[in-house]
Amino acid sequence: MTMPVGAANPAADASCDAVSQHLMAPVAAPEDRAQQPLVVGLQPVALVDHAARVSTAFVESIPGERGGSVRVSPEALAQLLVGVRACPASAAEGHSIRTLAGGSVANTLRGLASGFGVRAVMLGAAGDDDLGHMFATSMAGAGVELHRLRRKAGLTGQCVCLVDDEGGRTMRTCMQDAVRLQADELTVHDLEGAQWLAANGYALYGAGLLERAVALAKAAGARVCLDFASFEVVRAFKPQLLALLQSRQVDLCFANEDEARELVRDLDAGQGPVCAAEAALDVLAQWCPTVVVMLGPRGCIARTAGRQAVRIPALPNARPLDTTGAGDLFASGFLSGLLRGRPLEECCRLGCAAGGAVIRELGGEVGPAGWDWMRAQQAGSLAPQGAQVGAACT
Repeated sequence: MTMPVGAANPAADASCDAVSQHLMAPVAAPEDRAQQPLVVGLQPVALVDHAARVSTAFVESIPGERGGSVRVSPEALAQLLVGVRACPASAAEGHSIRTLAGGSVANTLRGLASGFGVRAVMLGAAGDDDLGHMFATSMAGAGVELHRLRRKAGLTGQCVCLVDDEGGRTMRTCMQDAVRLQADELTVHDLEGAQWLAANGYALYGAGLLERAVALAKAAGARVCLDFASFEVVRAFKPQLLALLQSRQVDLCFANEDEARELVRDLDAGQGPVCAAEAALDVLAQWCPTVVVMLGPRGCIARTAGRQAVRIPALPNARPLDTTGAGDLFASGFLSGLLRGRPLEECCRLGCAAGGAVIRELGGEVGPAGWDWMRAQQAGSLAPQGAQVGAACT
């Protein structure tokens, strides 16, 4: 029977409700919330994002590569914002700039807390200015705990996120005068009770910070999740990144295709001409028990120790408005699956679903409608099986 447009569908509603309960159920059922599994996210600098739609031509007219993340001075950031406000694409959209709490790890923590009911704590520093207050208010409103976020005298970091005609995002970040968490400020209490430390390559900009956080996490019995952040980070810190991976202290790592390509450049995987995703899996699997390479509209490829790689497609109707935060929310979904003991394929599907939800709106935050969309998709996508990866890579 065909349901009329707009008519209630009890079976579909019941299915979505069941999936919602499955996704949002606490990862454990302790009497005390303090006993729930905890994800501590390391973001040394609190960031406020300014997201706007602009033309591809505008992105190509500014210094730096399209699609990348480049640090700029306060003066350059202010000049860029002036240009964005005058850009015909943003004016034609009928809106100016959306300002929201940002940063890759913040996006992941917010997704874990608000979308999956996971207890998440921010570890980092924010300024005592208006932007720092806005960052803290936004994160707390999403359910992220902030008792390990230092508030310091000074300015909060900012990032301009430019969304072009194809939905691609280009970032220009200003942290020159921003307060930040330093390596010598970390203590054993910052990782107390953590089951996972979630970090990314941006922490390498602070001398010794990422390495100390990983060491403290391991001492606390936590596992470590590392996102490579951007191809510029991999390019700038490749020796440090490889040293950390080769120390075998990273339990889960995420990379997109550009980051994977940069990582395996000049490295001999011993397999001749293979695509960047498979080459990165082969290289990273030597040191890391679980490896995921995100393939954008083609989903992801992943491997755990002792298993052949699997490929999971993206959701077919996840049409991008803005790809900002896609990888960050993928990590939210994937980690939520791991915390619930789900198999690799389902963790990947949860990641693809969360990443698909965030690209439907401007900025790296999923709103209530986005979470509803994700749960509706999951109602029909938990059953399909991932395909094992053969020798070819398309």
